[in-house]
Amino acid sequence: MKLLVTGGCGFIGSNFIHYSLKKSKKIEIVNLDAMLSGSKIENLKNIDQNRYSFVKGNICNKKLVSKLVRDVDVVVNFAAESHVDRSIVDSSSFVNSNILGIHTLLETLRENKHVKMIQISTDEVFGDIKKGSFTENDRLNPSNPYSATKAAAEMLVKSFIRTYDLNITITRCVNNYGPRQFPEKLIPKVILCALFNKPIPIHGDGKSKRQWIHVNDHCNAILKIISNSSFGHIYNIPGNFESTNLSLVKKILKLMKKNETLIEFVRDRPGQDTRYAINSKTIKKNLNFSPTIEFSKGIKDTINWYLENKNWWKKSFTSIQNPTPWLK
Repeated sequence: MKLLVTGGCGFIGSNFIHYSLKKSKKIEIVNLDAMLSGSKIENLKNIDQNRYSFVKGNICNKKLVSKLVRDVDVVVNFAAESHVDRSIVDSSSFVNSNILGIHTLLETLRENKHVKMIQISTDEVFGDIKKGSFTENDRLNPSNPYSATKAAAEMLVKSFIRTYDLNITITRCVNNYGPRQFPEKLIPKVILCALFNKPIPIHGDGKSKRQWIHVNDHCNAILKIISNSSFGHIYNIPGNFESTNLSLVKKILKLMKKNETLIEFVRDRPGQDTRYAINSKTIKKNLNFSPTIEFSKGIKDTINWYLENKNWWKKSFTSIQNPTPWLK
C-alpha cells in the first residue's frame, strides 16, 4: 500500500511515518511538506529510504499534488498551521494552508476517485464543553481562527463526499504529546523552560482543561483506519488523561525536580476554551481502539527525549518564548 502523507515533517506527521514504516513492511510513503513553521527535515533522519521518499512542496500546488496523488492508495493530510496563539496574531497562513490547501486536495481526489483520504482534524472544532463530552454528530462551534479553519476544512470535506462521492474519513483527536513536538506547544515549552529555570507562562488562572494522548497512540488509531479500510466515517480519537493546564505543569515540574515558583501567570488567550472533551464510543466499537500508553509513562519518556535531543530544539526554542504574541 502506498500513502501520500502531507505535512510529514511536522510533529504528528513525522511520528506517523516512523510508526507506520515500523509496524508494516507493506507500506510505502511519499512525504509532501512545504517545510513551513514546525516542520523539520531532521524528524525523519534514519528512515528506511527503500520505502520512503520526500518531496518539498505545498498542498496548494495543484499540478504537483495531482502528480503525486494519482500514484497512491491513500492520502493522509497532516498539513496544517496548528498553533492557536499564532492564528490570533495573523490567521492568513491558516486560511491558506488549512482551507485552500484541503480544497486543492479535494479537487485532485475528484480526478482520482480510486484514492482514499484521511483528513486530520481536531477536537477544537467543537469549542468548549463544561460537562460531558462531544460525539461525532454534535455541531461544530470553533472559538478561535485556527479551529475555525479546521472546521471550515471539515465542511468542505463533507460537501465533497456528498457531492462527488469521495471516500474520505475525518478524524478529530485530542491534544497530542511526545517526541519531535515544536517547542511553541505547551508540554515541550514547559520542559525546556524548566530545564533552563526560565519562567513558565500559564494563560489566565491555568484552570482550562484538556485531554491528552501520546502521539504514538494517535498514529495507531490512524493506521487502524487504513488497515481496516474504515473510510467514509468521522472518528473522535480520545485521550486517556484529562488535566487542567496548571496541574499538568506542576506534574512536569515535579518529575523534573523543579520548583513551582517558575510558574508565571500571564494574560489569558482571547477566546480561550475552558474545556475540551470528546466521546470515544464510535472508534472503540468500530475499530476496537483505545489509547494504551499511560500518561505517567508517556510524559516521562517525552521529558527524557527532550533532554537527550538538545540539537533538535536548541535553535527553535529561543525564538518562540513570547507567551502572549497577540499583545502589541
